[in-house]
Amino acid sequence: MRAEVVGRADTNGHAGASYETASGSNGAGHRNTVAAELIGESEAMRRVWAQVDAVAGTPATVLIRGESGTGKELVARAIHDASPRAAMPFVSVNCAALPPTLIESELFGHEKGAFTGAHARKIGLFERSNRGTLFLDEIGDLDTGLQVKLLRVLQQREIQRIGGEGAITVDVRVIAATHRDLEAAIAEGSFREDLYYRLDVFSIVVPPLRDRREDVAALARHFITRYAGEYGRPARRLAPAAAARLQAYGWPGNVRELENVVIRAVLQADSEEIEAHHLPATVNGGEEKLPGSGGSLAEMVGNFERTLIENTLRTTRGNRTKAARLLKTTERILNYRIRRYRIDCNRFRG
Repeated sequence: MRAEVVGRADTNGHAGASYETASGSNGAGHRNTVAAELIGESEAMRRVWAQVDAVAGTPATVLIRGESGTGKELVARAIHDASPRAAMPFVSVNCAALPPTLIESELFGHEKGAFTGAHARKIGLFERSNRGTLFLDEIGDLDTGLQVKLLRVLQQREIQRIGGEGAITVDVRVIAATHRDLEAAIAEGSFREDLYYRLDVFSIVVPPLRDRREDVAALARHFITRYAGEYGRPARRLAPAAAARLQAYGWPGNVRELENVVIRAVLQADSEEIEAHHLPATVNGGEEKLPGSGGSLAEMVGNFERTLIENTLRTTRGNRTKAARLLKTTERILNYRIRRYRIDCNRFRG
């Protein structure tokens, strides 16, 4: 059974850190849900999955790095769900969400009367995630004073509540994530080097979406299915021209930005197919350049045409007759273009 708590208030009425707990997530259904979110057959994502498989069964601390919106928490969940701790809680907290005083209380808890307004004992997230996994998102934003306390937990596997007298042993696997350059932060003195080495036992870098463009269409189709069902909209598929536009865009906001774009398109589309004109101007021919841009006009047009044909063949599972019909051209012309761009139709079949 899975329980989720987001932006929960603590027992003293303070706004709690933005966190989520998931308990009993060892069922195949939950693992499949996480896998569905981590979509990608690109070489970059295959490397991520290989690293997840390599570290999941161990107790090693993991540091996940990558730009904002790339899906670092999904990688952390995948590690937890494939680990021996999968039946126990997965607790996520954003270290940048609250000031140091509140984050300390969230992480370590406090005793009644520990400070003004502490009217009852509070159990911290380390205790809540005992025998499970604690995901510390945006660890690069953690206050330096709290970095010292976190280092002590990682070294001694025990915590002390604010206002408490005794140490409490905890059995928690820590997975941290950041979009920041921690090496630069160490040089600047804003991040402790000893904590860095405690966290960076095993490092996973989640690639930005622009470095795995071949995954964009599959991700978009996943979001279409999800949000068309959620909002009761008719959209079911992505037109080849729209898929090409999505694949050509640079995605500075990564998967999170793609998700938002698809939601908007799903809400706008009145038919089963999302067309290019349903996409925002920034994606649909705005300031972003096509793959291979910077060359001649002929090169840029060729790059776009090849992407369009590949996406159409992917939609038709390599059927050239259907692809020609979708592209409103003849099969003879399509075959000429396939030969010209050396497109292997067999890889789209099956």
